[in-house]
Amino acid sequence: MKSDRPTSGQSPSRSRPVRLVAAYPELVLVLVAAGIGLAVGRPLRWLGAHQGINVFLAVLVFATAVTVSTDALGGILASWRQLAAVLAAGVVVLPALSWFASRMVPAGSLRDGITTIGIAPCEIASVATTALAGGEPALAAAVLIGSTALSVSAAGAILSLEAPGAHIHPGHILVDLAVVVALPLAVGLVVRARAGTTPLREVIASRTAMGVLGVLVALVAAEVHLEAAYFAVLGAIVVVVAVSAVIGAALGRTTSPARAVPLLLTMSMRDFAIAAGLASAAFGPAAAAPLGLYGVVVIVWGTAVAGRFRARRGAPQTQT
Repeated sequence: MKSDRPTSGQSPSRSRPVRLVAAYPELVLVLVAAGIGLAVGRPLRWLGAHQGINVFLAVLVFATAVTVSTDALGGILASWRQLAAVLAAGVVVLPALSWFASRMVPAGSLRDGITTIGIAPCEIASVATTALAGGEPALAAAVLIGSTALSVSAAGAILSLEAPGAHIHPGHILVDLAVVVALPLAVGLVVRARAGTTPLREVIASRTAMGVLGVLVALVAAEVHLEAAYFAVLGAIVVVVAVSAVIGAALGRTTSPARAVPLLLTMSMRDFAIAAGLASAAFGPAAAAPLGLYGVVVIVWGTAVAGRFRARRGAPQTQT
């Protein structure tokens, strides 16, 4: 009679880690990529300094846009109240939140960098994580576009209130956003509308987005400098992410689960690259330093949420 007991070399405790890896493949990918970025800093910093982040962000936006169906675009009109609420909270509440959280950090460039988190638009990767979580990526894309427009138009005024000595010229940021976000997003949506989709194309697009997300995390992690001062920076970042997640979750209670996902993720994930650009333009390059750590934390958070939502709905797991 065959025993159900584990044979030699097997342990029941090992089954749980295996299940966790299977349930959260994107999170595992992001954590591994972050480790690589911290360990192999110099060449990745060189790539980041030569437009590497912008190039991979554009690829991520395109790959994600290809997965957005034309039917989903029509659903945005049905969510206009939630869309308006999340955009309003993003431009009013989050700048104040990041300013208060920055008080946890000693005065100087690190504090200045933290204040720009709430001024940045929602993270480009939040559209991809929304798709991974089974939410409506079209709504996330709408928040991305709207928050980007509001952020660029209001950044100067907000910074003048938070830091009277800061000066920012948003023209070059508008150009970067048009090239990195608007153009690949439009091209991806057009390709999807004209070419349609097949299971193979969906798999290619989703795996491309996954791979590019991992590369982006490695590039961002390479910018992180592990110093004692960063403990306070990490604490401030956790406060910003946690409180903004609570706000996003509260907004999501007023709509369907599929639309609640992008509200949560777009509210709690702000764009680290644009925040770094704002910080550098307003306070100098040193102020962009803490945004690398924020980028790692927020993408780890987003992929963890995506895995959690997918596990709840019992969808098949992505193979990596």
